[in-house]
Amino acid sequence: MKLSVPLRCTALLLLLNSFILPLSAKQASGWQIRELPVKASLRSSAATAQSLWVAGSKNRVYISKNNGKTWSDISPPLTTEHDFRDIAVLNENTAIIMSAGEGSQSKLFITRDQGKSWQLLRENHHKQGFYDSIAFINEQTGFLLGDPVDGHFVIEHTRDQGKSWQRVNPEHLPAIQENEIAFAASGNTLLADKNKEIWFTTGGLSAFVYHSKDLGASWQKQPLPLYQKTKTAGPYALAFNSQNRLFALGGDYLQRDGVYQNIAALKQGEWQSLNSGQNGLRTAMRCIKNICLATGKLSTDISYDHGHSWQLFAKQGFYTLAGTSQSILAAGAEGKVAVFTPENFSHFEADN
Repeated sequence: MKLSVPLRCTALLLLLNSFILPLSAKQASGWQIRELPVKASLRSSAATAQSLWVAGSKNRVYISKNNGKTWSDISPPLTTEHDFRDIAVLNENTAIIMSAGEGSQSKLFITRDQGKSWQLLRENHHKQGFYDSIAFINEQTGFLLGDPVDGHFVIEHTRDQGKSWQRVNPEHLPAIQENEIAFAASGNTLLADKNKEIWFTTGGLSAFVYHSKDLGASWQKQPLPLYQKTKTAGPYALAFNSQNRLFALGGDYLQRDGVYQNIAALKQGEWQSLNSGQNGLRTAMRCIKNICLATGKLSTDISYDHGHSWQLFAKQGFYTLAGTSQSILAAGAEGKVAVFTPENFSHFEADN
C-alpha cells in the first residue's frame, strides 16, 4: 500500500548523470544531516562496509562511498516517474530497487555496476498487485512482498538474483482479515535472514506478523500489540536488535504525532508492548550494540538498553534507517540524509 498521493506517470525525459553532489550539512542532536539537491522523498536505504545507498521518489537513487560526506546521483534514466520504496544491495556493485504503485507501476530494476547502468528486472502485470518490500538472504535468494491478490498476500521468491520469480503457494498463507494490508513505507515490512526464516507484517484495523521457518513453504500468524484503530494504522516495520531479538514498529501515517503504542518486541514466543514513550509513528529501527534508534518522519527515539526502553532523542525524523557495525544511515523527506555514530555517546557499551 502506498502512503502518499497517488503516483502520477509523466512523460518527462530525465537527463540524469552520476556526479558528486555539493551538500549543505548541519549538526542536529547527534545527526550529521545533509540535504540532497533534489527534494525527493527517500523511503529506502541500505549500507555495506564500503557504501551507503538511498532511493525514493522522482526516480532518485544515490550512493556514498565516504560514509555520507558526499553523494553521487546514480538514478536510472527513466522516461516515467517511479517511487522507489525499497532497495536491496547484494554486493558492492549489485543492487535491486523496487518501485511501488498499482499494477505495472510496481517494478524491480537492477544495477551490476554501482548505478552506471540499470535494467528492468520485473514488472507487475496484475492490476490488483502492489509491491511493498523486498529482502534477500544472500546474493541469489530473495523474496518480494505484495498486496493481496485473490485473497492472499503475494510472496514471490527468486534463487537466481531476480532473473526469475515464483509465487509461494497462496494456500500456504493464513487467511487475511477485511481491510488487512501491508505498508510500503520504509523498506522494512519484510525481513529474511541467513537461517532461511522470513517475516512480514500487516495492518489496517489490525496488526499481525507472518513468520515462515522454511523459505515460505509454511506460515504462522501472530497478532501484535500495536495501535490499530484505523485503516491506515498498524505495524510499518520489523527490525532486529544486536541480540537478534525481533521488534515491530508502527502507528498511523494520518496521525504521525499521535500518542499510541508504537513499538513491540518478541519475547519467549510472545509479542509484548514496550515502554516506547509513544512519540508517534515509527517506520524504521536500527541498532549498534546496545544503542538503538527508532524513527518516523517527525522525530526519533533512542534506546540505550538494546531497545527495551526508549526516550525521545531528536525532533528530527526520517522514513528509513540502515547501518553497519559503526554507523547508522537515515533518509527522509525533502532529500534529507544523515549519518549517526553512537561511539560519540557516553552510554555506548563499546565491549558489548
